[in-house]
Amino acid sequence: MNRTFTMIKPDAVENGHIGAILEKINAAGFSIAAMKLTKLSKSDAEKFYEIHSERPFYRELVNYMSSGPIVAAILEKDNAVNNFRTLIGSTNPAEAAEGTIRKLFATSISANAIHGSDSDENANLEGEFFFSLDERF
Repeated sequence: MNRTFTMIKPDAVENGHIGAILEKINAAGFSIAAMKLTKLSKSDAEKFYEIHSERPFYRELVNYMSSGPIVAAILEKDNAVNNFRTLIGSTNPAEAAEGTIRKLFATSISANAIHGSDSDENANLEGEFFFSLDERF
């Protein structure tokens, strides 16, 4: 087993998709090692997305991710990062495969319902950003 990190983004939370997304995650064989409903401050969103700070979409991303509640979670499964990225689909929901989370619940490239770590290293860093040691099981 290894781990990945995910966030159900403000658009999906606002649109009432938390339960349906968690159901898809569970049906795909992931187990939840940590999970919480929280809200990113602008400062925390800036820190979390610091890697993108030179990109033109950075400010829009920070504003969007701090606009409402999110669900942060650490998930476990064999080959967790790659399997989860397959489950969530392409960043652009119009290009996402049928049945993927983004195809089902995203409304645009920027409001794409869910985040998934892109590497084992980032999964660890992102999980540590949101969860203290005693919150991770």
